Formats: sequence, structure tokens, C-alpha cells
Amino acid sequence: MADISIQDLYDLKETIAEKLFEGVTYPWEVLPAIHDFILQLGASLPEERFEKRGEDIWIAKSAKVAPTACLNGPLIIDEEAEVRHCAFVRGNAIIGKGAVVGNSTELKNVVLFNKVQVPHYNYVGDSVLGYKSHMGAGSITSNVKSDKTPVVVKSGKECFETGLKKMGAMLGDRVEIGCNSVLNPGTVIGRDSNVYPTSCVRGVIPANSIFKDADHIVLKN
Repeated sequence: MADISIQDLYDLKETIAEKLFEGVTYPWEVLPAIHDFILQLGASLPEERFEKRGEDIWIAKSAKVAPTACLNGPLIIDEEAEVRHCAFVRGNAIIGKGAVVGNSTELKNVVLFNKVQVPHYNYVGDSVLGYKSHMGAGSITSNVKSDKTPVVVKSGKECFETGLKKMGAMLGDRVEIGCNSVLNPGTVIGRDSNVYPTSCVRGVIPANSIFKDADHIVLKN
């Protein structure tokens, strides 16, 4: 069976959203719950560490947010995160401790674990990015199939029905995505794996592997 459960992919101690993942097996199961979870968690955040700005936006006082960034709630930006010039957060987003959201990067319905980097021209939608994962410049998550049917996660001959019309990518801890890569709907990449630049990725990529192309996925030594 594919190693695509939450425990296979993520260290839940590395996110303020740990409780969001309780009681579910696969990470895409949390996507419909992000909105309400942020509202509940935000209202409980300590005022000495977090500041509420506008409607349903909570920002850690130690975070750095550029004045040109566009922020829409519900949204939580955790401590020491950095949201740079012209970033666009469309809402339903949790940005982890020390994470970087860069120039012209767009986020929508996502959980970024601590120290995630999406620093240059990235689109990340309906996705979960694990601890210290990094998306190279121009890499994106595609979150809707061209025929608009529900997304299916495929691992070899196994198929996992998600029931979701919108699902981007689930990146395990410390995953590295090369520049200008496209992660197709339903992509799951295991911990500590690397994807070559300009790749077109779909399905499940095993942990601790290197994706060169669809026919060349090799385990690291």
C-alpha cells in the first residue's frame, strides 16, 4: 500500500494546525475543514503574540508582512513568517512559523507547515506542504482536472477516491520541487524527495526519491 497517510508524510509538531489533522487518515481530507478550523483557532490565539487585522486575519507580532501583500481571511500567519512584496493570499490559509511566501506567490485553501518556502512566483491551491518543503521559482500546484471530475490519487494500480473537485499537491516534509514544475491534481510526494526542474508530476512519488521524469524515479542512495 502507498505510504500516503498523514503519519507517513508529516511531523505534526511542526504546524500550528496539528489538531486539524486529528481523526483523519489522508491529508487531502482536511481541505474542506481549513476554513472553519482557522476561525476556531484564530479566536483562541493569545493576544500578546498575535494581532487580529481586519476580518478573520490573525498575524503573529513577530511576522514580517510587506505593505503591498494582499491578505484575505480566514488566515493565520504564525511567528517569524515572512510574507513578501505583492504576495496574494486569497483566504483559508495557514502560514507556518518561519515560512516564506514570496513575490507574486498566490495561496488559496492551504496549510504551510513551519519553515515552508514558496518564495518566487508560485501558485499553491488546495494543498498541504510539509515542514521545510520548498517550491522552486515558478513551480505550481494544479488543483482542478480539465474535465472537472473529482480528483483521484493514483499509486501504481491503487486508486484513492478523494471526492474533491479541487485538490492540488500533498508535499511531505523536506520535499524539494524544481523550478517551473507543475504538480498535477492529486499529486502526493513522500518525505525527503526531490523533483527535477521543469517536471510534470502526477500520482504518488515515494519518499526519499528523485523524480527525473515519469519513467525515471530513483531512490536516493
